[in-house]
Amino acid sequence: MDLVLVAPNNNPKVCKIMNYGKYKFEQAKKEKEARKKQKTFETKEIRITPNIDKHDFDFKAKNAKKFLEDGNKVKITVRFRGRELNYVKQGETVLNQFIDVLSDIAIAEKRPILEGKNLFIILAKKS
Repeated sequence: MDLVLVAPNNNPKVCKIMNYGKYKFEQAKKEKEARKKQKTFETKEIRITPNIDKHDFDFKAKNAKKFLEDGNKVKITVRFRGRELNYVKQGETVLNQFIDVLSDIAIAEKRPILEGKNLFIILAKKS
C-alpha cells in the first residue's frame, strides 16, 4: 500500500492509502477506452485529370458522395501532366463541377489551390 496525494490543490491537501500500481493500471485502462470511442476523420483522396470523361466523372462523384456520407473529408486532386499545365482553367472547371454535384451534402473548405502540378480542393460534409 502507498500513500497517494489525490487532491494537491485543496486546502487541506487530500491523501489516500491505496495500491499505486493498480491505480495507474486502472487510469491507463480508462484512457484506452476513451481513445477507442473517439471518432477519427480520415481524408480520402480522389485523383482526376482535367479532361475527364462524363462516365468517369459520375463514378468518381458517386465515390466521393459515399466517402462524405461515411463522415470522411474528400480531397479532390486534378493532376496535370505535360502540356496539360497550360489548361489550369479546365481543371478549375472540373473541380467546380464536383462542388456543384456534391453541393447538397458537402461544402468546400477552401477555394481550389494549385500546388506544383496538382490542383486540389477539400470537401467536408455539411453540418
